[in-house]
Amino acid sequence: MKNGFETITFEIENNIAYVTLNRPEVHNAFNDMMISELIGIFDEIEKLSDIRVVILTGKGKSFCAGADLNWMGKVKNYSYKDNLKESLALSEMFYKIYTSQKPTIARVNGTAIGGGTGLVAVCDIAVAASNAKFSFSEVKLGLIPACISPYVIKKCGEGKCREFFLTGERMTAEKACIAGLVNFVVPLEEIDNVIDGLLDQLVSSGPAAIAKCKELLRKVPELSFDEVKRYTAEVIAQMRISEEGQEGMNAFLEKRKPKWTKDI
Repeated sequence: MKNGFETITFEIENNIAYVTLNRPEVHNAFNDMMISELIGIFDEIEKLSDIRVVILTGKGKSFCAGADLNWMGKVKNYSYKDNLKESLALSEMFYKIYTSQKPTIARVNGTAIGGGTGLVAVCDIAVAASNAKFSFSEVKLGLIPACISPYVIKKCGEGKCREFFLTGERMTAEKACIAGLVNFVVPLEEIDNVIDGLLDQLVSSGPAAIAKCKELLRKVPELSFDEVKRYTAEVIAQMRISEEGQEGMNAFLEKRKPKWTKDI
């Protein structure tokens, strides 16, 4: 497949990386190969300083239908040890996307089920087509949304997740938006216009500042008030004397655009 991948495609255009789940014949359901390729490509993205934003989407009518049935058929017969190995890889995939220093946008072009909703949750911003459907359907199979739970609970809160996880209901994009899983719901034909507006906002911001903001969002909720006072004071002091911080403040005072906007 394109770029040497079997289950995804990867392109960079105007400093924007496009990662596309490329198994439309099975609604972009993931298997061990897709998990491995997503881990690998997000490792690579972290090394590419010219990438400013990452867009994750699915080819065809669906975003991601969760776990592939053929893969599940194999996993069903695995030992606990082998199941744990596969599950740790799945957890690593979600963690890699969630902790990426680059801002990530989920372009939810269609249905997201099970682990597919996890891919939505680990992205910073999600824009969903109005016809998209969402479901944490694991309980219907006698399973649980384990590996995605840290990220969905962070986005939607425990109260909503008690409803979604326990019922496994299929919900509309509007309900997912109200719950906080997605940020915008628009007709499919308008989804790229909304994303273009978000890209304009993101690339006009300092890339190091965005990376530090993402770190701040991860760390602050886990710290005590005593710890958070020190951490937040240190991080803003560091940013003020950093090259990017100095450039940004100088640009503001001189009424010009900062240097990081010139290559976009």
